[in-house]
Amino acid sequence: DGQEVPEDIELARSSEEEKSGQVKRLRDFQERHGDETAEALRRLKQTAHEGGNIFDELMRAVRVASLGQITHALYEVGGQYRRNM
Repeated sequence: DGQEVPEDIELARSSEEEKSGQVKRLRDFQERHGDETAEALRRLKQTAHEGGNIFDELMRAVRVASLGQITHALYEVGGQYRRNM
């Protein structure tokens, strides 16, 4: 698109404190929604397995399940996506 890209981009790294805080928030989230997660992931996997439109179930699942949990559930149904090279 004609935009110049800088050659030296400084990456931002999170501190150990930031990492620990994020892990704590994830664990708290999972604990708060533990009773609802299994059912949401079951519905998501069933919809994917049946070839249905998973968008609606994804929108429900993200309220109670982490990205990792959702990814794992979909992997169980469809395996790993591999782009043709």
